[in-house]
Amino acid sequence: MQHFFNGKKVLITGHTGFKGAWLSFLLHQWGADVIGIALSPETTPNLFQVLGLEHMIKDYRCDIRDFNALQEIITREKPDIVFHLAAQALVRRSFRVPLETFAINTLGTAHVLEAIKDAKSVKAAVIITTDKVYENQEESRVFREIDPLGGYDPYSASKAAADIVASSYIRSYFNPEHYGKFHETRVGVARAGNVIGGGDWGEDRLVPDIVRAVYEGDGVATIRNPDSIRPWQHVFDCLDGYLRLAHALYEGKEESGGAWNFGSREEDALPVRQFAESAFRALGKGSYRVADVENNVFHEASVVRLDSSRAQSLLGWNSRMPVQDSIAHTFSWYQRYYENQAQICDYTCEQLNSFF
Repeated sequence: MQHFFNGKKVLITGHTGFKGAWLSFLLHQWGADVIGIALSPETTPNLFQVLGLEHMIKDYRCDIRDFNALQEIITREKPDIVFHLAAQALVRRSFRVPLETFAINTLGTAHVLEAIKDAKSVKAAVIITTDKVYENQEESRVFREIDPLGGYDPYSASKAAADIVASSYIRSYFNPEHYGKFHETRVGVARAGNVIGGGDWGEDRLVPDIVRAVYEGDGVATIRNPDSIRPWQHVFDCLDGYLRLAHALYEGKEESGGAWNFGSREEDALPVRQFAESAFRALGKGSYRVADVENNVFHEASVVRLDSSRAQSLLGWNSRMPVQDSIAHTFSWYQRYYENQAQICDYTCEQLNSFF
């Protein structure tokens, strides 16, 4: 994988976000020429600035809702590979700003795909959606890529719509039947969710809430839906799936297009309460309180599990990090950051090297 990406021109939308910053840093370490398109980081601190990525990669501040600006950058840079991660990624925020959520997640994805189509330089593009794109009837079922899409909340619905937009572009412009008529771009859609890891300070997320309570607050985190089961997955496992998919698409491997699930193992799904208790043990301090019912009015799906057998059989991908190891890796990163920020880049490289 490192040999493959070395020297490739890789464009990442959403590179200032949590997953985008990890992916940008990893590909830079592997010798890729990384170009980022995103808005400025929303939090202070944030992983993008903590790692000094603004000095390592080409950093464009551009809103993907601005098609002309986006198209101009992609046409100028002529990337070989695109990872589209830019999104309004918060369920609870989507209830407050539904139009913004649909504009960014759905129309923004169409903008990226249209710019890729016109640029004609891109050989592989991975469009990141979420495990929440499926029509979830709260039946504890395991979802496969062919299952119906849906979405209760604006975030989930906007991502399901983005998934459908990507499918339309794949069929209309990037399908192998059209090679020569348009260009040889291959596009895949990656679905994953509840990704954790060091360097996330986003709002309305369990790990950042715990970290802020322990290191910046009174040591008591407020948690919502303590009995809801989540399929926790470390960011390294998630990125491993994205990278393998990009490689397969670039090489033109059979059946590499379309949608792909990258879900955690069934045994790695834990209730929120149990996850929080494990987190405080890893940190050696802290506790939690449960949010009042009246302050927790937004709907959140209780169980979402993915069938990742397609990725396992065709990409050789597996979720390799058990949930307790994921928790240990995540909170050891924060411990190192708050104890010695000057050494955090070295520790970040150490974590990446130990996995990849």
